[in-house]
Amino acid sequence: MKSVRIGAGLGFYGDSWRPVRASIERGGVRYIASDHLAELTLAILQKDRQKEQSAGFARDAVPMLLDLWPLAARHGVKFVLNAGGLNPEGAREALARAFRDQGWRACIAVVTGDSVLQRFEALRGRGEALAHMDTGADIATVRDRLVFANAYLGARPIAEALAQGADIVLTGRVADAALSLGPIVHELGWRWDDWDRLAQGLVVGHLLECSGQASGGNFGSAGEWARIPDLLHIGYPIAEVFEDGTAVITKAPGTGGRISFDTLRQQLLYEVHDPHAYVSPDVVLDMGTLRLDDEGDDRVRVAGATGARRPDTLKVVAGYHDGWMGTGVIGFSWPDAHAKCVRSAEIIKGLMAERGWPAEDANIEFIGYDSLLGAHADPAHRDDLNECFLRMTVRTSDRRIAEGFGRLFPWLGLSGPPYAGGFHGIERAKELLGIWPTLVERALIEPDIEIDVEAVA
Repeated sequence: MKSVRIGAGLGFYGDSWRPVRASIERGGVRYIASDHLAELTLAILQKDRQKEQSAGFARDAVPMLLDLWPLAARHGVKFVLNAGGLNPEGAREALARAFRDQGWRACIAVVTGDSVLQRFEALRGRGEALAHMDTGADIATVRDRLVFANAYLGARPIAEALAQGADIVLTGRVADAALSLGPIVHELGWRWDDWDRLAQGLVVGHLLECSGQASGGNFGSAGEWARIPDLLHIGYPIAEVFEDGTAVITKAPGTGGRISFDTLRQQLLYEVHDPHAYVSPDVVLDMGTLRLDDEGDDRVRVAGATGARRPDTLKVVAGYHDGWMGTGVIGFSWPDAHAKCVRSAEIIKGLMAERGWPAEDANIEFIGYDSLLGAHADPAHRDDLNECFLRMTVRTSDRRIAEGFGRLFPWLGLSGPPYAGGFHGIERAKELLGIWPTLVERALIEPDIEIDVEAVA
């Protein structure tokens, strides 16, 4: 039975590509599906683009491919990556320039059409409310502050780019799993209305999209994580997908980490609200019929997923200017470390009140006590902490207040509670971008999708 092997690339902007080398050398992969765009990454790329118009893409794509392409080319491995971000053409230009400098050849495809900001008024004119998915709020409340808006595209343009001979496919915003589903459909010839097979492909893409998280990284609790072998040399997951939709998840021989029923089960439920209706642009997946059969030796067979017709809408994530953030951090040692942080927070709030500095929002956390667990932190040992750090942030529409906020903290070093330390300088104000998720009819977006394949020589 015909099959194709796909390896996981990055799981986020800034992730390591070192384990990808083993997948190419020893994992028998034909494709690497690399996910550079977490939900909030577009906000980071927008800030880059505000500083430099030619930016706006994931900058790690170029050094990654410069490092891996000679090996990939020898093994006949292609790359699919969403590193185009807000500027796919800019990403290709940077990559093509780097390849030409090395004298390398490759066909690089760019998929565009996900950016819809310039079409917002036209979309509203066509009856699209663009209301906030979670709150129902009117887009008019942020319309004049919008700086980007991108739809989650599916796997079809990726498959079409590969059919046109692309060695590297650069996209903007696509569904994470589409990076794997596109090559699967291209290689195995599945129909775009074969919902059960597409559902299986979606499962595979979902298992691969977070790099080492499916192979033992970020896994388990209560000591289970410590039994994962050799995280230093973790192998990223690899999927061998067969024509009938079944798949085997494994990793390259000789690598660390673990592929097991439990590691895959944890990744399978990651970011899933309804396991019986996991919605993607290509298919709606029901995980309730899925089977994970652990065959041992870092091999798990995946089968039985069922799918329903794809949705008529596509998710769009827009970003808008949402003020400025000021930050201050200071730490204190035992005794009474937590109490000192509480008193310091009261002093900072008093200083803000004296200056008449309003804040639309504020956050106070005590690192070493509740910065991760929040309200679930156990107070039993709160008063016996060896050390505790106060971290305060404020959100304000006034940049000057955000800039001045961090300057309130150094004074505490000599005029606040005793045994302060860990002060690491005054942080500059940071621009905040809010996120606006909404839904748009796919028929109003897909006609504008374009695929352009360029031979670099």
